[in-house]
Amino acid sequence: MALLALKPRAASDTKAEEAEATHIELVRYACAIGAMQSAAAIPRVVPITHCGPGCADKQYMNIAFYNGYQSAGYGGGPVVPSTNASQREVIFGGAERLRELIESSLKVIDADLFVVLTGCIPDLVGDDVGSVVRDFQKRGVPIVYAETGGFRGNNFTGHEAVSQAIIEQYLEPWDGTRDAKTVNLWSLLPYHNTFWRGDLEEIKRLLEGIGLKVNVLFGPDSAGVSEWRDIPKAGFNLVLSPWLNLSTAKLLKEKYDQPLLHIPVLPIGARQSAAFLREVAAFAKLPEKHVESFIETEEQRYYTYIDGFTDFYSEYWWGLPAKFAVAGDSAYNLALTKFLVTQLGLIPAKQIVTEDPPLEYRDAIRDEFRRIDHDVSVEVEFLEDSYRIHEAIRGADFGQKPPIIFGTTWERDLVKEMKGSIVEVGFPTSYEVVLSRSYVGYRGALTLLERIYSTVVSHSA
Repeated sequence: MALLALKPRAASDTKAEEAEATHIELVRYACAIGAMQSAAAIPRVVPITHCGPGCADKQYMNIAFYNGYQSAGYGGGPVVPSTNASQREVIFGGAERLRELIESSLKVIDADLFVVLTGCIPDLVGDDVGSVVRDFQKRGVPIVYAETGGFRGNNFTGHEAVSQAIIEQYLEPWDGTRDAKTVNLWSLLPYHNTFWRGDLEEIKRLLEGIGLKVNVLFGPDSAGVSEWRDIPKAGFNLVLSPWLNLSTAKLLKEKYDQPLLHIPVLPIGARQSAAFLREVAAFAKLPEKHVESFIETEEQRYYTYIDGFTDFYSEYWWGLPAKFAVAGDSAYNLALTKFLVTQLGLIPAKQIVTEDPPLEYRDAIRDEFRRIDHDVSVEVEFLEDSYRIHEAIRGADFGQKPPIIFGTTWERDLVKEMKGSIVEVGFPTSYEVVLSRSYVGYRGALTLLERIYSTVVSHSA
């Protein structure tokens, strides 16, 4: 994980921050070209990277392998073709090298779509990647390109660049009748969010339960490129995150006049899941009777398990954490904080958002934290440097009980120092093997409760 130790500082929230350190210790995101994993998250899509030697491998190893030990998928990891641009390409340009790589990839890789992503070298020397890719597009090759040099942003903004490249360069015009009961789901960042596969599966299950057809777009439940081609036919776009994918949904609104529903908080547990489903159902004008019947069935199952949990909770309450901190991306941070406060009665001690969200979205994120519950308001901090994050957590008031920290592998030594418990919930998660685990919805919340209190009990043993 030492590959992630230093990285040029991204845009800061205030002038005071801009004047501070010019590096980040133990960074919590990757370069924009890390969005190669977003492309690989679409079934039978293969990224092609035009970048320096080692860049693609580092992105895969950090975002996917050392983060829950996720698989490379059909077209990710060691499958990804790369130009491995060298000094020669810096001096003479790498456009021809890219052209040769694409030709070779077409011969040996069976894919429904190729996505060319650029690194710092071609973006700095000015390679005309668009011209190279357009030549292949004119030949009918399913291929698009996105400019993802590291100085352009991190893998969150790179993800949007990839999504928008597919929409603008690959999708056909559409002026037909849309299916009001089909929704395009835009939510978690694939691979970077350690539990993205299980979470998308649970969100899709919930939406289908109230009567919608879901284009989930990424992951094993996606139909792949055919599902992306059907994007314009959907009745609306659902953005389920504080800010990620909003610009993509706005592009679709502009391009296809497609309605947009933005719900900032991922639902965890019965209370949030029911509210989420009712809001979506009202927007989609679904029959209320069917929606309420589905919610009732889910809640009956959920509270049956919760009833069994209450015996443990009432017996051991004296030894359980009362306060918590979360250090992670805004989507999981907000969702976890809301669940822990409203459904477990825990007290937030420190909330730190780590993915460097664009400045224009930060006030909206702050507002969501300030209305966690009717009588609970939380002030969130935006920090990227792990030294500063750990200092902030050390300085928080956790009362007389050991704290519980929801964070990453970077927090493990800090938590030992504080004699607390840690639940790894974000990038990088290197002490968890994750296959299909989910922490959202009704079923994910039960898994989360098991994980939290198994951690606490085993720590106190």
